[in-house]
Amino acid sequence: MRLGRDGIAGLIGLAVSLLLLPQALSLPKLPIVPVGPGFYPTIVFVFLGLTSAVLLAQDILAQRRAGSVGAAEIPAGPPRAYGLVAAAFLIVAVYIALLPLIGFRIATALFVAAFQLALDRPRTPAQWAMLGGIAVATSALTYLVFETYLLVLLPRGAWTGW
Repeated sequence: MRLGRDGIAGLIGLAVSLLLLPQALSLPKLPIVPVGPGFYPTIVFVFLGLTSAVLLAQDILAQRRAGSVGAAEIPAGPPRAYGLVAAAFLIVAVYIALLPLIGFRIATALFVAAFQLALDRPRTPAQWAMLGGIAVATSALTYLVFETYLLVLLPRGAWTGW
C-alpha cells in the first residue's frame, strides 16, 4: 500500500513524538514546583503522537477506499488557500512585533480577533460580538492561567505598561 502526503506526515509526526516522548519523561522532577520542566513537552508529544496516528489512520482508510472505488470516482480536493496562509503568517508577524510594544493582554486579544477575522468574516452584529468576546476571553484566560497559576511573567507593553 502506498501512503499519501497525509500518511507520510502522520508517520513522521508519530516517529518524532515516539522518539522525543521518552526524553521529555526523563526530565528531572522539581520538588519545589508542582509542574516540572517535562510537563508541557510531555503533553505536546502525547498530543502530537495521537493526532499523527489519527492522520495516518485516516490516510490508510482513504487509500483503501480509493483503491476499491476507482480513480475516476475520487472527488477533487478543496481549493488551495495560499492567500489565507500568507495572511496567517502576516498576522503572526504583526503579533510578534506588537507584543513588546502594547503588551501580552492587548496584543493577544488583537491577534485572536484578527485571526478569527481572517478565517471567517462576521456578517451579523451577534457574530461581531462573539468575535470580540472570544478574543477578550482568550486573552484574559491565558493571562490568568500563566500569571496567576503558573507564575510566568508575560510581556508588558513599552507603550502601555500593561
